[in-house]
Amino acid sequence: MQYSIVIVDDHILIAKAIAGVIDSFSKYHVLYEAEHGKALMERFKAPKNIPHIVLLDITMPVMDGFETARWIKANYPDVLILALSMQDDDISLIRMIKSGANGYLLKNIHPVELEKALDSIVSKGYYYPDWAANKIISGLSDDEQNKRYDNIAITDKENEFLKYCCSELTYKEIAEKMFMSCRTVEGYRDSLFSKLGLKTRVGLAVFAIKTGKYHIK
Repeated sequence: MQYSIVIVDDHILIAKAIAGVIDSFSKYHVLYEAEHGKALMERFKAPKNIPHIVLLDITMPVMDGFETARWIKANYPDVLILALSMQDDDISLIRMIKSGANGYLLKNIHPVELEKALDSIVSKGYYYPDWAANKIISGLSDDEQNKRYDNIAITDKENEFLKYCCSELTYKEIAEKMFMSCRTVEGYRDSLFSKLGLKTRVGLAVFAIKTGKYHIK
């Protein structure tokens, strides 16, 4: 079986180059490219234009990757989303997870990793490289792991902190929202790291989203 892919990227040359790489993979073919989310919405009006996978840039005019991902998940929940971006910061990654992305890659990757990522989201429903907490997400996808988390006591304040971890706020801004010092907020962070066996804010955000502690809006 071949899986169809649509590339959404306002850089036409880059989109064409990525399409050429994907078309060299035996299991995948590119249906078309769109310059931004609004263009994709128009193309989706025809059922034949709805792919298995959307390869989605983040920074685009008219309708960016975050808004586009939310629209796709709200209207076509079976379509898989693989973000492909130049941005490797935690906030962009967290926002894309919140928006419904199934995976996140940087544009400087080797074609081998792109094919690996496509294979993973098709077979497992997700793909995040090591820097984006792939091991954490893999663990959270396991029912037994989720049951283990159910037995961990998380306080109300820690739950509130988890909610803010899914936002774009810095730790200082989270402290202001919670009316407490940065040191106290860092204490909640370190406590959750210890309880959950996590090491990064991305891991906390993924935990919150995957286990329903924070619901994607």
